[in-house]
Amino acid sequence: MNDFRGDYAALVLDEAVPDDAELLELLRQDPAVLFVDRLELQRTNLRSLVPAPGPEVIEERPVWAYYSWRRTVVRLLGPVSFRLLRLDRNRNKITAEQQDLLRGVTVGIVGLSVGHAVALALTLEGACGALRLADFDTMELSNLNRVPGTVLDLGVNKAVVAARRLAEIDPYVDVSLWEDGVSTDTVAAFLDGTDVVIDECDSLDVKLSLRQEARRRRLPVLMATSDRGLVDVERFDLEPERPLFHGVLGDVDVDSLSGLGAREKIPLVLRILDAGQLSTAMAASLVEVDETISTWPQLGGDVLLGGAQVAAAVRRIGLGQPLASGRCRMDLDEHLDTLSEPATSEPVFAAAESADAGGTAPLDAVAPVDAVDAVLESAALAPSGGNVQPWKIVADDEALSFFLAREHTTEMDVGYRGSLVAIGAALHNARIAAAASGILGDVRLHGGTDPGRPVATMTFADGHDPDLARRYMHMRERTTNRNMGVPAGLDSALAACLVEDAEKEAGRLRLVTERATVTSIGEILAESDRIRFLTPTLHREMIDELRWPPADPVDVGIDVRALELDSAELSTLELLRRPDVMEHVGGQDGGRALGNSTRDRVSSSSAIAVLSVCGRDAADYVRGGQATESVWITAQQHGLAVQPISPAFLYGVERAEFEQLSPRYARSLEGLRRELVDLVGVGEEESLIMVLRLSHAPAPSVRSGRRRDRTGRRTTS
Repeated sequence: MNDFRGDYAALVLDEAVPDDAELLELLRQDPAVLFVDRLELQRTNLRSLVPAPGPEVIEERPVWAYYSWRRTVVRLLGPVSFRLLRLDRNRNKITAEQQDLLRGVTVGIVGLSVGHAVALALTLEGACGALRLADFDTMELSNLNRVPGTVLDLGVNKAVVAARRLAEIDPYVDVSLWEDGVSTDTVAAFLDGTDVVIDECDSLDVKLSLRQEARRRRLPVLMATSDRGLVDVERFDLEPERPLFHGVLGDVDVDSLSGLGAREKIPLVLRILDAGQLSTAMAASLVEVDETISTWPQLGGDVLLGGAQVAAAVRRIGLGQPLASGRCRMDLDEHLDTLSEPATSEPVFAAAESADAGGTAPLDAVAPVDAVDAVLESAALAPSGGNVQPWKIVADDEALSFFLAREHTTEMDVGYRGSLVAIGAALHNARIAAAASGILGDVRLHGGTDPGRPVATMTFADGHDPDLARRYMHMRERTTNRNMGVPAGLDSALAACLVEDAEKEAGRLRLVTERATVTSIGEILAESDRIRFLTPTLHREMIDELRWPPADPVDVGIDVRALELDSAELSTLELLRRPDVMEHVGGQDGGRALGNSTRDRVSSSSAIAVLSVCGRDAADYVRGGQATESVWITAQQHGLAVQPISPAFLYGVERAEFEQLSPRYARSLEGLRRELVDLVGVGEEESLIMVLRLSHAPAPSVRSGRRRDRTGRRTTS
């Protein structure tokens, strides 16, 4: 705490006091000190007030206020007349009686960037009698977009800058400073004698400590965030058992917060701010932090609005008016968007309608009753892009038929090629299950994508294939593993086995293990992900794939837990879900961080597997799906974690197809595909089928579910 007030508080001098008169004389003798005397103008204004003040006010002895930092002495009305005149225009929004009540309120403010605006608003309104200001930081030029200081304040402690400004508005305001800021050790001392606490600091441990001590002392805590006009109120004075931060952080302690790094704080900060309600610009900016901007933005207007909001809340508390705990937003842009002509007739409101939603049970929940059912179920366990399960698989006593379900396609599924790959994987699973049950028959690929005709058929017979049969349990255990890995060498024998598996199914596998090339592939895939985020249709489809349990069923789509994101990444995903945020980022062709997750995971891989086939017919893509599933099963069987990565360009071939995928980024996607095929040596006659991450990583958190309505059993007469 700063006990020397001369460098931030006005020195009020009364000429009738001998010591004050002596000091004034010394100041007059100093040619560097300026004296300003506009007392008569003030008295004229005082006499014009309605109702007219009494003679005791009019005749109150004036004072001189010395502002050392300005080397200036100003003659002013005495404290009663000064206050009466200065706050006269508050009436009757604040009555004289209410103004007197507010003089008894002491407000403590921690953090003097936004807090400066709060202190300014409180002082302008006379909404408190005393202020405690705490901040350890000094003014920088970058603060002057929002902190009402000047270039003369650069390098000066922020609390001092604020106090000087307040003193120049009202030399009688009682301000004390904590120029070292407030720490967890000094919170209690700071709150001694305080009636209302304003939290505008950045330190999570201090935020928590403030609330803990305020709750213990039954003090209300207010906070403005300068985004969409959010003001936050915690009335510990009325609700001493109320959970801190409204309970959004759960059970956290100061020690755990003080040890967090910047990345670990992200999910906590986003919970406090309610990520889903951030403005588009703020959410988009958080995505860009450390990429194109150094920290999150704040506008002067938003900061000043926050000061006004908090001042209004302090008034309510000081006057005993209703003010509940909670938060609200006063989004100026949102309100300005609603400008309209005054209504000339009664508005008509339409009644809202609701609809019931239903779901189906996961396929895994139903045990097969015979060999055909086991084959049917195994087929449905195959992977598909976004787990959309783009098939209809039908079994009777003679055969298993695979139909393309066009209604489950996506924009990235160019020419239904991704769906055909998924059907190929399902066919491979069916062959393994049929071999294990001794009912394996011939397989026929029909080609084409007519939904009324099967893409592939597998008959039931007495066929056996020991190699396929031995893979049955490994096939059923196959899963996607998106965990970060540890780069390690890939056994040459295993690599040869994986290549052979692909070739057995008419596919071709290229394994990339050289670190520089892996890094280059990571950059290609990361840029593809960025484009996917910034292309509205691709973004919408990607977000629609995600399932957020327990709110969403997980029998289709991707359970967000399976993404294996850390808390910071998962919190950021809440922002990335929003189309308005992506539109804002895309408008500036930003979002360089959007591919970081993919880049990091590729870098953590032991190898990148690129699968291709010769030809571009429907049957070729089905073969490619069988090759992919075979490689996947073998890799996982030998302890590797496998993650498919589907870049947006994966199934594009012609220029028109890239235009359809992303009109804005068509050339970029086409170029990225060319970079990848050139890097790994895929020939012109070949088609890309899949990119797989192979890594040494922990087991996945969850497995994807399946829907029963994608398969069926026909009876025969």
